[in-house]
Parts: sequence; structure tokens; C-alpha cells
Amino acid sequence: MITKIYKFFVAGLVCCSITATLTSCSDFLEEQVPQGTLSDEQVNTPAYVDNQVTSAYAVFVTAEDINASFSLWNYDVRSDDAYKGGSTTNDGDVFHQLEVSQGILSTSWNLNDIWVRLYNALSRVNAAIHAVENCDDSFQLKQQRMGELRFLRAYAHFQLKRLFKKIPFVLSSDLSYDDYGNISNTEFTNDEGWAKIAEDLEFAFSVLPETQADKGRPTRAACAAFLAKVYLYKAYRQDNENTNEVTSINEADLQKVVDYTDPKLYAGYGLESDIHNNFRPEEQFENGCESLWAIQYSRNDGTKYGNLNLGYGLICPNIVNVTDGGCDFYKPSQNLVNAFRTGDDGLPLLDTYNNKDYDQATDNADPRLFLTVGMPGLPYMFNTKYMMDRSSSWSRSGGLYGYNVTLKQNVDPDLLGSYLIKSSFWATSMNRIVLRYADVLLMRAEALAQQNKTAEAIALVNQIRSRAATSTQMISNYPSRYGVKLYCKNYTGSYSKEQTMKIVKMERRLELAMESERFLDLVRWGDAARVLNDYYATEKSKCNIYEEARFTANKNEYLPLPYQQVAAANGKYKQNCGNW
Repeated sequence: MITKIYKFFVAGLVCCSITATLTSCSDFLEEQVPQGTLSDEQVNTPAYVDNQVTSAYAVFVTAEDINASFSLWNYDVRSDDAYKGGSTTNDGDVFHQLEVSQGILSTSWNLNDIWVRLYNALSRVNAAIHAVENCDDSFQLKQQRMGELRFLRAYAHFQLKRLFKKIPFVLSSDLSYDDYGNISNTEFTNDEGWAKIAEDLEFAFSVLPETQADKGRPTRAACAAFLAKVYLYKAYRQDNENTNEVTSINEADLQKVVDYTDPKLYAGYGLESDIHNNFRPEEQFENGCESLWAIQYSRNDGTKYGNLNLGYGLICPNIVNVTDGGCDFYKPSQNLVNAFRTGDDGLPLLDTYNNKDYDQATDNADPRLFLTVGMPGLPYMFNTKYMMDRSSSWSRSGGLYGYNVTLKQNVDPDLLGSYLIKSSFWATSMNRIVLRYADVLLMRAEALAQQNKTAEAIALVNQIRSRAATSTQMISNYPSRYGVKLYCKNYTGSYSKEQTMKIVKMERRLELAMESERFLDLVRWGDAARVLNDYYATEKSKCNIYEEARFTANKNEYLPLPYQQVAAANGKYKQNCGNW
């Protein structure tokens, strides 16, 4: 086993050292590189440099944990999709504060935790970039590996910017100790920050191949999807640095979204026949046609627990005598369940879904409801051995957060010991898809809708809905056995730009429910304050934790910069508006 000293970031991006073990490639390293101190010649060889790149990939598994999942589910509890869950409001109290938009402090440990972990990831990536830059010319994959690393650097900055808005960008691979202390989080405007992320991705797009033998490496199509996502965020301009309001929607950025979602860029990719195939742990379902780029988790790889996904460790329910110790966090809200109701025309009830709770016996529902939310009276993970009810197995809080359970992050309990494994917390080897083709279609639909190309946008939404209507492989007997009414139809007729945008926004919610996109979408659109305050008002009678909840515009859209970071930044950081 060989170790290498890396730089990573703590408070204020102060440069420190940490010994990081290259576990993913240890066997290869033992054959290629001798133990002990490495010479410059050895460090600059292609064999060693490529293992630096592997280490950069690995950090996106090893740096996250249950309280700082890089999926950002811990922070999606701010949305109308999910309750925090757990046992009480004091169980993960800092996440309760996010859920009700009250008492969020810059000193809260969870804010600093996700900040430090993502900057640690950035540091590992930049260390690998430095190695690639200085590698000798015999490294035939030099440009491709640089593209992969700049893709990873863009991903870390993207996550940070969506959470914190005003962030310091670490874009040099060889900063000195003094350089770290001089990085400002206002070096770039909001729009310029998005442009910097896009710049890394534009380079990656120019050098990445169409296919990769290693599934975890991004392809040109993955980069196109990521560029579309960045430009979609960039399009909704927040040009007034003293507010978080959307001041304009930029046409040039929208066109970039259209360009990078061109179907010609996605040869070999498409929608799975059933949406549930994206959320199955078995190897035959992972890295399928819809998965453009996914974090690769593994089992049986020679380590005790493998490279498991511990980022979902708190989400497993506490099934008596089965998953005892499951923490039951991230529970689907009643509001989300209601959103899946459909009318007599098979379409979402865009204006009335908050007014009536879904009734399994009488209401039509989109099939995706039963692939997203586990509810009392139905089998958990489609296994009739585990029927859900209103007991402590399905709600550690005794019903405070309801009895619904998320399905997209969990696996069948009968897979205990194989794909569901107990380590320090419950973990799975199921990949986490970061970019999937359904999102590409929805991003394209949104950009076209904003360009008033409504018929084209509706046609794309209908592709998603057609797949939703036939996503019944796991629930085909639900109507006869449990009395549910599956009904999902496509949109017909003509729609105005305003109507089309409402349709696209609803479809994003339904398709990407419980995938940690909802709150970030609401902020991007400028809808967060209106939607969430309406949500709090309607949810008070269902979940009394919202009694004092209130979303404050121009404050709660972004997390405050962690106090530890601001204090150590030598006056170089400016706090987000409303969070002084």
C-alpha cells in the first residue's frame, strides 16, 4: 500500500496536509511504484499520474457521509417534496431548521460540514490536475484525463454554488499557501461564476470521447447534459447582488441549453422502458441507457464493505427484526403524494392538488407515485413480505413525519447481505445517477418553453409521460390487488407560454421527485418564497412541525456561508444577503 500527501481545505481554505490512501488502485501501485518517498521522475510517470486521477474520482465516494451526502438529500428537506424524518425535531435539529426555514445559523455544523467535504474533493481533483499537467509526453491519455478532471472540478463547484451562491472558486492547481488566503468569494459576479463552471465543462466537452470503457468516467454526452444544466441555472439571472431575485432570463443561455440538449449528442442514450430501472441495485440495471453519468458504488471488491453508498445511510426505514437501526429520514411529504393525483383526463391537477389529499380508493394517480413513495397498505419495495402500515416500522416519529417512505434510495430488504449491507449505518452498492436522460428532455422542454416554442416543449413532456404511463412492471397488479387507479395521459391541444412553463415545472417535480432537485429548481425559477410559504400553510394541519415555518425571500434561498470559513478568510468573504 502506498500513501501520498495531498492538500485539502479547512476553514478559510487554509492549506493543510492529510495522508490519503490510494485504496482503489493499491495492487497496481505496489507493482509499479516502490514504497517510500517518490522522486519527481516517478511522480510524473503516466502510471502514477493515472492513479492520481483515480484518487480524484474516489473522493466523491470517500468524502461524503450520512450528514453530508453529495446527493444533497439532507438539504432537499427545504423543499415541498420531503419531511426531514427521524424520531423528533431534535433528531438532526440543524436539518429541522432548514426544513422550516427558521433558526438557520452560520455556526450550524452541517453547513461547514458539506462545505469542507466538497472543498476537500476540489483539492483532490486539483492535485490530480497538477499531476496531469506535469506528466511527461508519453501519457497518451493526457488531454482526456484533463477533461475528466475538469468535469469533476465543475461538479464540485456546481454543488457548492447551488447551496451557497457566493463561493470562492479554486481554479488553479498549484496555489501557494499565501494564495489560498487571498481567494475571494466575490472575485466573480453570480453570472461569471456560472460561466467559470461552464468554462471547465466546455474544455471537457472538446476532449472527452463518445464512450468510456470505465462506466464512472464522463463521456461527451454526459458533459453536454452537464453544460445544459449549468446554462439553465445561468439563464435565470440574479444580477442584483443584494437580492436573490430573478432579474431576467437570458436568451443566449437558453439557446445554449437547446444546443447542448440536441438529440444528436446523445446517440446510444434514451429513456429506460420503466423509470424504476434507474433505481435498482442489480448490476444488469446499473449504467443503463438513461444513465449519462453516475457515482459508482461497489461491493465485494476486496474491502470489508466495498465502496458503499453511505450518503443514504440515514434513509432506510426501521423495519422490526429486519432493518433494526434504520433511521427513517427523508420521508415523502403528503404534498408530494397529492401532486401525483390525475384528473379525468389523466393529467396532473396543476391548480388544485393542494386542496385534497390523495385517496387511494377514489383518486386516479400517475404510476410514478407508487415507484417513488411507499405508503401504508402497499408493499415496501414491491415485496409483499413487508406490508407498510401505521406502525413504528414505518415511522420512528410515531407519525409526526407521516408513514410514507422514499423508494428511490432504498432496496428490497430481501437483498440484505448483498445489495443492502449494514456497516456503521445502512448502505447499498446502488449507483447514484447524477445526470439522466429524462432530465435532458425536461431541460430542453424548459428552454423551448421559455423561447415560446410551446408545441416542441409539450412534445418532450409527453415523451416523459408516455414512459410514465407504461412504468408498471413492478406495480401491474396494484389496481386489482390494492384498488389503486393508475391513470396517466399525454397533453393534447395548444398551450400558452405561461401554461407550458407551468406544465414543465410540474413534470420536473413528478419525474425527479425525491432526487434532490426540487428546492434548487424553485430557487432557480424565483418561485421558492411563494411555493414554500403556500406549502407551509397547507401542511400545518398534516404535519405540525410547520406551525412556525416561514420562508424569507432574499435570505432563505441560499445557505449562509459557514462562520468558520468567513472568520478565517481575512476579510475576503462576503456573506450572502439576509444572513449577516
